[in-house]
Amino acid sequence: MGTAMGTGMGTWMETRVGTGMGGGFPSAASGPSTRRGAAGTARGPAATVSVSGGVPCPAVVTVTRAAPAALQERTLLVAKPDAVQRRLLGDIIQRFERRGFKLVAMKLLQADRRLVEQHYEQLRLKPFYPALVAHMTSGPVVAMVWEGYNVVRCTRAMVGDSSAVGTIRGDLSVHITRNVVHASDSAETAQREIGFWFQRDELVAWDSRDRDNIYGL
Repeated sequence: MGTAMGTGMGTWMETRVGTGMGGGFPSAASGPSTRRGAAGTARGPAATVSVSGGVPCPAVVTVTRAAPAALQERTLLVAKPDAVQRRLLGDIIQRFERRGFKLVAMKLLQADRRLVEQHYEQLRLKPFYPALVAHMTSGPVVAMVWEGYNVVRCTRAMVGDSSAVGTIRGDLSVHITRNVVHASDSAETAQREIGFWFQRDELVAWDSRDRDNIYGL
């Protein structure tokens, strides 16, 4: 019976019933039986091997295939303290889910100064840097990793700025000092920033069942 399950970094596994103890599939003389899939569709012959007592024992043969690399792009999104205080998380998450992106990590935390300074290292010489660090450590934030096709560029477009109606910042904020979210600006930056906020084992690799409806793949 063919089943699909997510494995590793975006791969999927198809499990087929074969013969036991490493043997090949049975000949026609072995007496085919009819299997049915989850939707009631008739499948091919079910292969079995007899063990002591004549009890049939299906063997498992696995075939793995990598998901398209383009669908595995990831980006970091951080809902800032103002977003958490204003209870905007549901609205923000809903936008990404409705767009078709896949959530692979999320956590609520009180970011310490060291983490924030590491994250915003490239802005250290900017005049607004001290105020930014103070704000980002003033209350809890929610860090998220989203995955999908062209997710970095799409996320930047979805975030927008406070003057762009229809974007996250345009709909949910009015001033740059309280602009609700942070989003990685490139795939390379996203990879580095995700490493600041998450351990590798906190990223959950799972297979989205609606891939065909979103990507046609």
